[in-house]
Amino acid sequence: MNMTATKQAITQELRAWIIAQARAGCRPDDVLQSMRSSGWDEETAMTALETTLEEYLKDHAKANQLPPPVPVPAPDLAGAPSMVRALDRDVRVLLTMTSPRLVVFGGLLSDEECEEMIALSSPRLARSETVHNASGGSEVHDSRTSDGMFFERGEHPICARIEKRIAALVNWPLENGEGLQVLRYRPGAEYKAHHDYFDPAQPGTPTILQRGGQRVGTVVMYLNTVPKGGGTSFPDVGVEVAPIRGNAVFFSYDRAHTTTRTLHAGTPVVEGEKWVATKWLREREFR
Repeated sequence: MNMTATKQAITQELRAWIIAQARAGCRPDDVLQSMRSSGWDEETAMTALETTLEEYLKDHAKANQLPPPVPVPAPDLAGAPSMVRALDRDVRVLLTMTSPRLVVFGGLLSDEECEEMIALSSPRLARSETVHNASGGSEVHDSRTSDGMFFERGEHPICARIEKRIAALVNWPLENGEGLQVLRYRPGAEYKAHHDYFDPAQPGTPTILQRGGQRVGTVVMYLNTVPKGGGTSFPDVGVEVAPIRGNAVFFSYDRAHTTTRTLHAGTPVVEGEKWVATKWLREREFR
């Protein structure tokens, strides 16, 4: 692309170039930076990028009979920073991916916060359940062999602090978040590969969606460092995130479909225990 600051019209040539970059797997932030370097002003470049990608994604979904994409949470990673501010805390950016939309953060929680979350949740742990697709309720299932519990949103000061930090980090309304869930995995425990969105084909999904729409993002926070095993794997892309205390993996999914490549699993714990806190983000206010 060879553009100058004197040519600011959003042409079909420019739109075709943006789409070509998207098909090649370029990150939107990198495309925007390339446009700036070529002389495009910030406002025109942003408008061209946003409108072109929105139209492209809708056309792609329609052509392939996919659900239309929806807005999703997204941390501000313009300029590829190594550190971002999450309200009250500086957080390291350890890994970013475009497909799936995935970011690994270092130091999202302090050691003290991890210990407090474990202490508050321990007395309330029970066998973890999964969504019962037929009814929209929940059930114990062999695919998930952890113990867990849910906090109400803002139930304790530490819950409120972490929830506000996440909302600021991923630019998503606080009220759109579910309460924090804490899980403990003993040796051998795992959560087999699954998606976090609710399957539209299941009869119980409409009932679930009444509380705030689809899930569109997940933050998994590691409350301890596991000696062996217990990673979060993404089998579609061959990535596994190690469970290290205070770190977190964020991923979003703009439609309830496998094309988001967000299939993931909690791999079996080989040695020690794994403690995690999970935050799910909905389309709308979660009630």
